[in-house]
Amino acid sequence: MYKIVTVEDTVRVPPRRFGEDLEAVIISELKNMLTGRINRDIGLIISVTNLQNVGEGRIILGDGAVYYDVRFDVLTYVPLLNEVVEGIVSETTEFGAFITFGPLDGLLHVSQMTEDYMSYDEKNLSFHGKESKKTLKLGDTVRARVVTVSIKDRISTSKIGLTMRQPFLGKPDWLVEEETKKAGEAAKPEIKAAKKDAVKKEVGKKEAAKKEPAPKKPK
Repeated sequence: MYKIVTVEDTVRVPPRRFGEDLEAVIISELKNMLTGRINRDIGLIISVTNLQNVGEGRIILGDGAVYYDVRFDVLTYVPLLNEVVEGIVSETTEFGAFITFGPLDGLLHVSQMTEDYMSYDEKNLSFHGKESKKTLKLGDTVRARVVTVSIKDRISTSKIGLTMRQPFLGKPDWLVEEETKKAGEAAKPEIKAAKKDAVKKEVGKKEAAKKEPAPKKPK
């Protein structure tokens, strides 16, 4: 989930940037300092979006820079349990596929792809269903649900688990096939009822024909 969060921090403005616009410099320095970092409370910081307040600058002995206490807004992303995400298969391995969604990657374990057994084709970097014949390969767009979240201080050590073994999840063409199949299953009782009515009508016509008197022969 994406959020705008207001935070407070201290930013260092180096001497080489004293001649520039102060607010622009502070935003630039904040972006360099924070973008791409993970905060366990607010998630992955994507960008600094707005500078709300700049306090009085102060100088530290032995450092020619000026330090400012600032309040500002940041755009963050944090995956939530049971959140449905859409992403792209960015990597495949024998044990599963990595799905890139937004600014993060999640692991879709091979056991969580479908109800079917999925075998891995190492040569083509793809997965194939034994019974369903479904395929999953690099570049495919998928819809998945977040089932585990472990956010650490760095992206490389954070872990997100995904599943597609639930209704309305998977590749778009899988969903179309499932809806078509469901529509066909739903229509079966109506088709059977229509056939049954047709048989009854036909039997009724034959019974009625037997009861009709035979035509009289001309004298």
